[in-house]
Amino acid sequence: MYNDVIDLRDFYASSTGRMTQRILRRYIRTAWSDVKGMRIAGIGYTAPFLRPLADEAERVIAVMPAQQGVIRWPGDVQNVSVLAPEDELPLPDLSMDRVLLVHSVECSERLRSMLREVWRILADGGRVMIVVPNRRGIWARFDHTPFGHGHPYTPGQLSRLLRDNLFLPEQSVAGLFVPPTRSRMMLASAPAVEKIGARWFKTFGGVLMIEAQKQIYAGTMTGQ
Repeated sequence: MYNDVIDLRDFYASSTGRMTQRILRRYIRTAWSDVKGMRIAGIGYTAPFLRPLADEAERVIAVMPAQQGVIRWPGDVQNVSVLAPEDELPLPDLSMDRVLLVHSVECSERLRSMLREVWRILADGGRVMIVVPNRRGIWARFDHTPFGHGHPYTPGQLSRLLRDNLFLPEQSVAGLFVPPTRSRMMLASAPAVEKIGARWFKTFGGVLMIEAQKQIYAGTMTGQ
């Protein structure tokens, strides 16, 4: 079941949510350091992470699932968010170079259909990045954040899911090692905690992030 869009908006407006944004944005930008001229779609609730990419990309669109709800985004310029069924994305075939999924895979009610839609809209050689709660992480155990809802994953489970849906996983990382706390002292120490966790406790981050490439298979001849 999807989180409500208002709850997601309010979480990312909180001190814990702002810390989450900063940390996950760094991971996304490390993987996608150059998106100049690209077309990018976010599926789920990706607004907190798309804004930095919008300054470089040719086009950015936020697709918010019907079960979640939609809000206008961004608030200060022309709206580029749209409400759509998760398995009927309102985008043409081969139209996107990058697709980001946050707060979607773990909540989806028609996951394989959604991933097939992602495959359809990605250009040949396009890449998808998925962010999900880590089954081994502490964030999946507390439901006062969006990462405490839905189905958490292990790296192996997420990799198999992608391979089964014609994506080739290329790199994965765990992140968000700081506990889901409102403590000002803990939030202030988040960058240091993240560095320590990424080096010594890689399997225990609050979220998993995996990037995969669209896999193209040659057609099979069925007869003369």
